[in-house]
Amino acid sequence: MRTPDEQLERSDAELARDADMRPIEDVAADLGLSSDDVERYGTGTAKLTREAIDRVRTDHDADGNLILVTAMTATPKGAGKTVTTVGLGQALSASGKRAVTAIREPSLGPVFGIKGGAAGGGLAQVLPMEDINLHFTGDIHALTAAHDLLAAMLDAHLHHGNELDIDVDRVDWPRALDVNDRALRETVVGLGGSANGPPRSDGFQITAASELMAILGMASDLSDLTARIARIVVAYDEDGDAVTAGDLDAEGAMATLLKDALRPNLVQTIEGTPAFVHGGPFANIAHGTNTILADEMGRSLAEYTVTEAGFAADLGFEKFGDIVARQGLVPDAVVVVATIRALKYHGLDMWPVDYDRLADPDPEAALAGLPNLDHHLETVERFGLPAVVAVNRFPTDTDEEIRAVVEELESRGVRVAVSEVHAKGSDGGLALAEQVVDLAESDAGSFEPLYGLDSSLTEKIETVAADAYGAADVAYTHDAREDLDRLEDGGFGEYPVCISKTQHSITDDSARKGAPSDWTLSVRRVYPAAGAGFVVALTGDVLTMPGLPAEPAAEKIDVDEDGVVTGLF
Repeated sequence: MRTPDEQLERSDAELARDADMRPIEDVAADLGLSSDDVERYGTGTAKLTREAIDRVRTDHDADGNLILVTAMTATPKGAGKTVTTVGLGQALSASGKRAVTAIREPSLGPVFGIKGGAAGGGLAQVLPMEDINLHFTGDIHALTAAHDLLAAMLDAHLHHGNELDIDVDRVDWPRALDVNDRALRETVVGLGGSANGPPRSDGFQITAASELMAILGMASDLSDLTARIARIVVAYDEDGDAVTAGDLDAEGAMATLLKDALRPNLVQTIEGTPAFVHGGPFANIAHGTNTILADEMGRSLAEYTVTEAGFAADLGFEKFGDIVARQGLVPDAVVVVATIRALKYHGLDMWPVDYDRLADPDPEAALAGLPNLDHHLETVERFGLPAVVAVNRFPTDTDEEIRAVVEELESRGVRVAVSEVHAKGSDGGLALAEQVVDLAESDAGSFEPLYGLDSSLTEKIETVAADAYGAADVAYTHDAREDLDRLEDGGFGEYPVCISKTQHSITDDSARKGAPSDWTLSVRRVYPAAGAGFVVALTGDVLTMPGLPAEPAAEKIDVDEDGVVTGLF
């Protein structure tokens, strides 16, 4: 048995390769599923069959405890929410609870960009790690194909007479690609003569930013998926009326491409605990959680489902509360992940971030960053949900730093536990699991969204700005005002709002740290994501097609002649 220090010297890939994976049928049996309920996708991976999904809905009540993991505003390299989510699931299982983890599928953009792999890490990761981080079961490829099929059908319609009288300058459906490629953000299509269609501006977005990804996350079954696809607004005609995927008769073919992607993927953690890995919308531009279907299956089959909301509580958690929870998925308890590095990130005056400086021992800098964590705890409290802080310990964190933060939080009456699941697996999460069980079984929460659906879109945006971001005011561009009027008149006024905002700050300025309150949120455009079921408000400079950094993670990834992958961490 290796010590935690010896484990830390080994890469995630090495730990994953050395793990003894259980047959996926045995993992399914832990959830009361038979071998006929799963369809194998290679070693250690399966999809639930449609028949199993239907039977679970008939035979089980979705009344298991739902634990939502969110975070304070992290450094650009993250706070370890996925590690904490996976490790907590393992710890709950080790404590004798029937538990399942539910996380999003990694996008190839971040995998080859700044973050590297997104399947957890150390002794708190999901397996098979390489498959999950790369092609997995093909869900994201299917989404890319369905997205681009709609784009192709739209341009074919324009080429073959344009019977819907679409305004070529008001086409709102770009292409998609699951790779970060800044050169494709703005393109021109249709060049080369009349055979290639009318020239017009176009572009690409990363697949995780596609409305189809959000639709996959929100759809309850195939008929719901098809109906949502039909509602996608792809363009506007010469009279300014919306043109939908249904108008192009595209929904059937697109749903056909996505029929298997809709079924949740079942894998296991490094300790053999069941895990669903399904869907992957980003939380800075969409609702940022795995699929409703996976969470529903988890709540029906396990006592505890540990799920993750992307980025910090101002983004993924707020959207879970105001969008996802309205579909019946109300968390029983919330875990807010904090790190000493993230606290220093907000306690020190630095931009861009100096990671070497964040590794230097500095308890005072960590304490100076607590206002950001406090802000996110207050956001959770506004939804009426009980929370515990998980201090995700990094190897460079000193005992003095950890003690200073924990003692300060405890002195304020904040529940807190130190999580060492990366180095110790379930053993490092037992204290957190005990806190979570205590919260979930105490029925301490009284959930309420931040706003009612009968509020105007403007009121919804301003409520989120004030209550989740701490903004003093909201300013709208002329375009945004026109968008809001058109959406209210078009019947979208009762939709929840999904605000697209930077993840690097609670403000719309990525360089501002801490918890500022003297700022104004700037809304520049508003558009319908009618299939997903919300209205998107664009702020700041959030990009739907990221670019690769100067030193992308892809430079460190390689494969030898035996097919062994290295650098995928």
